[in-house]
Amino acid sequence: MMNLPESRKEVMRFLENSMTELLTKFLKPADTNWQPADFLPDAQNPDFFDEIKDIQSLSKEMSDELWVVLVGDTITEEALPTYESWLMSAVGVEQDGRNSWAEWVRRWTAEENRHGDLLNKYLYLSGRVNMREVEISTQHLISDGFDIQTGIDPFRNFVYTSFQEDATKISHSRVARLAKESGNKLLAKICGLIAADEARHATAYKEFVRQIFAVDPNEMMLAFEDMMRKKIIMPAAFLRESGEKISTLFAPFSDVAQKLNVYTTQDYINILNSLIKEWDIENMSDLNESAEKARDYIAQLPARLQRISERIKIPDTTHHFKWILAK
Repeated sequence: MMNLPESRKEVMRFLENSMTELLTKFLKPADTNWQPADFLPDAQNPDFFDEIKDIQSLSKEMSDELWVVLVGDTITEEALPTYESWLMSAVGVEQDGRNSWAEWVRRWTAEENRHGDLLNKYLYLSGRVNMREVEISTQHLISDGFDIQTGIDPFRNFVYTSFQEDATKISHSRVARLAKESGNKLLAKICGLIAADEARHATAYKEFVRQIFAVDPNEMMLAFEDMMRKKIIMPAAFLRESGEKISTLFAPFSDVAQKLNVYTTQDYINILNSLIKEWDIENMSDLNESAEKARDYIAQLPARLQRISERIKIPDTTHHFKWILAK
């Protein structure tokens, strides 16, 4: 188990003083928030079947590659129980739910839950997806779990969520653009709304880190460095299909995503650069020796990753994804 300084819990208690304001600022009430039913055909509507036919007609205009990334994004959203469990295990989050950090995790989870619900129902109605295969992959991803290498450290957790929420925002917004280009305005709107949620959540987690830097800069810098040395592991890293004992699906899935420019190595570098700027890493002073070395490593990392990325070539994947049905 990761050894953490006792100060972690003290910092989390201190930051909890501002959580009431942050809960109101970054999360929305369920009664006024959008819900999946707002964007899907209503079975009580006389035009219900005609609306489904419209969805299926537009779905045929989208490429198989675009369906692959949409399904992958959906499965990633559906693996929400995994994400809630590791956030709830962080130091400073009371498991009995009596503190504001636990309230944040529950309400963040509730907002995120809408994403998978909406996308899953859209896939079902589209007629382009083998839902049983999608459901098998989803069950595998949840039951297999994955180690994001944060342990119970809230500092590392918040670095991960700051990065990952930005990554999902990019992926959903790019799928929205590609759907719109194919003429699918409904799917474009759906993915755009989800991307907006992810952007709002990313802003919240970045604010958590910013506040931690203000009160415990040395430990926060070391946590940031540690996560970047380990690399941010994407939730889809352990995707697998029916019949697979281990995950072999992420590589071809990632190749398709990069080919379509939905999420790329360059995006990873750009997110890192944005976090360095957001938290003013390069100008941070009054650090101890270890934190100064961590700061310098982080500041130099984007250029190093850029040089590596220039040597990477994206292969043409020949994988047949069981998720996708023929047109």
